[in-house]
Amino acid sequence: MGCLKNIIRAIVLTLAVVGFMSLGGKDLLAGWIGNWLNPSQDVMLERAKKVGDFSGINEEFEIEKAAGIMGYNAVVAEHKASGQKMIVIDSGSKPILTAEDLQSDNVEEKLKNSIKKIKYQAVSVDDLEITKRGYINSYGKSAPYVKFEAKVKKLPIGDVAGIISVVKDSQGEDRLLVSISEKDKYSQLISDEFFKNVK
Repeated sequence: MGCLKNIIRAIVLTLAVVGFMSLGGKDLLAGWIGNWLNPSQDVMLERAKKVGDFSGINEEFEIEKAAGIMGYNAVVAEHKASGQKMIVIDSGSKPILTAEDLQSDNVEEKLKNSIKKIKYQAVSVDDLEITKRGYINSYGKSAPYVKFEAKVKKLPIGDVAGIISVVKDSQGEDRLLVSISEKDKYSQLISDEFFKNVK
């Protein structure tokens, strides 16, 4: 008797699956999975609100990811024409770096220690060198930044350049700002344009 019930259940389940697929279920399922893996820019902007207001960025930029990474909320955007990446991280109650760290005399050492904390097994950063200091506007404020050059191992990129900054949002929470590209392709103008429109 139990064997007959299992056979009937299998037949009903098979018919249900065939019916679902014949009514366009395959396309519905593919669309749902596609939206989950590659959400629209509107969905990304909604997720990014945990970190800041990105609605003011112009069409040159595209938000690629807005998610939690290693216990931090982060937004990753790309400048479409150059491929330069911009990252905004809400480090919450455990700041990776502070604005005071960036203005200290031993900023290179602090950066190297921070990199060790968040180091991926597949990526390692070597020969980090601070090349310039300055200020950048973001979240409606002026914040200190350091420009750096480094070698990235275990990735096809090689030498990279970029900036790291820390700014406080309207609630007084630290936001870590990073912009990075291949060494010869990094543009400070792109970084300035993106970050000034993040509120």
